[in-house]
Amino acid sequence: MSVKSIPVIDVFAGPGGLNEGFSRVGVGRTTGFNTALSIEMDPVACRTLRLRSIARQLSGTPRYEDYIGYVVGRLSYDQFVAIPEVSAAADVANDEVLELELGPDNRSVSRMAIGAALAASSATEWALIGGPPCQAYSLAGRSRRANDETFALDKKHFLYREYLAIIQDFAPSVFVMENVKGLLSSTHSESPMFDLILSDLKSPRTGLEYEVLSLAVSRDGQLSPADFVLRAEKYGVPQKRHRVILVGVRKDLIDQGFAIQPLTERPRVTVQDALFDLPALRSGISPVSMDSDDEWERIRASAAHRAGLDVAGLSLTRGSRFIETAGVAGPSEAFDSWVRVPELSGVLQHESRSHMPADLERYFYASSWAKERGVSPRLSELPKDLLPRHRNAESERRPFDDRFRVQVASEPSTTVVSHISKDGHYYIHPDPSQMRSLTVREAARLQTFPDDYFFEGNRTQQYHQVGNAVPPLLAHQIGNAIADAWDAISGG
Repeated sequence: MSVKSIPVIDVFAGPGGLNEGFSRVGVGRTTGFNTALSIEMDPVACRTLRLRSIARQLSGTPRYEDYIGYVVGRLSYDQFVAIPEVSAAADVANDEVLELELGPDNRSVSRMAIGAALAASSATEWALIGGPPCQAYSLAGRSRRANDETFALDKKHFLYREYLAIIQDFAPSVFVMENVKGLLSSTHSESPMFDLILSDLKSPRTGLEYEVLSLAVSRDGQLSPADFVLRAEKYGVPQKRHRVILVGVRKDLIDQGFAIQPLTERPRVTVQDALFDLPALRSGISPVSMDSDDEWERIRASAAHRAGLDVAGLSLTRGSRFIETAGVAGPSEAFDSWVRVPELSGVLQHESRSHMPADLERYFYASSWAKERGVSPRLSELPKDLLPRHRNAESERRPFDDRFRVQVASEPSTTVVSHISKDGHYYIHPDPSQMRSLTVREAARLQTFPDDYFFEGNRTQQYHQVGNAVPPLLAHQIGNAIADAWDAISGG
């Protein structure tokens, strides 16, 4: 079957969650997507994007085994890219990924790169995707800077205008803009930011008009701001991630009958469904001078005694870059088929981080509580001797009463955000016997990254990338909905 390939420009790309979802559209259909250009300012995320581009090019060829060799650690990066076919793929990846901070000072550079990428594709139709950074709109970000007089001047309020400038200059057929739910309540100079952004996107400039659609509801007439929120757990993502998704379609395409339907809901996938087959690990202990199997066992035995549990005889490692495992089918066939990669025969980037002994005891208590009750305990529900020793923990009005949050096995997880790179307190593993926070691979599973998706950089940088991403499985469904509309008007 001949596939109509629609070029995609991905801006504020992060590690490529949206990109991954769109790039996997096309199998068995007449319309698919190919990445023409990704723009991202973080140099480590750019390395991840380039590596993923190489992987896509090598997929289905004998050289894909060399990609596996690199990510599992059998080949160094220099050895990997010295292979002629890999070197050629790396050249393509270097052209495909642009490390650049989008902003007024760099508009000439971004315009030139986008123009060249679209010219090289020779396509008349294309899609713009991306999510401008959200710190200025997020509830957490606004809370942290509530008394900051410079907050109103933060350029992040208006980074969407870089997205808008691309639309004004290049008039994409379709755009997909993602942002946090806090955008709906964000204001600037007492004006609602969502209304301003929606108005600008509908009429970017004279003679260019878009219809901005919801993928959550089908409704004639005026949509409310809440109608643009997609709740990821409704679409087979094991995570309660609620994001504003704005899909714009150029009016001339609307006039041709281009109609995008809301996403179809899928069966719920839980934390247990997503993580059940990953090897059990023990946490590390901080400071490193205390870290040993014996000390960890002592801490766990103490925590287990408090909870009245028996964890004797469990010997666990801290994991590693790659752990060989036997593939085991999970309860969610759709999720399994999306994340599993048969050629991998194991788990990547599944290594525990370190925590102070007091935190490990809290983790054990909290996960035991959650396992029994099906809900994570509040800070106010911890025994007094397990409370952190700071003023907020002892106050009757605790500002962060959910400071230690277990990801309950029987539910989708809470939102995985970039804060996971700072500590693991909001991401406690549901199994008390492991007494730890989530690994990079576990966070990536909850975000629906395929198991062969490798995040470059140190572990903190890996966590940061995972937390900043759009779930690829959700992006894939968005891409399919858009491709369906193209199929319909082209007779596919």
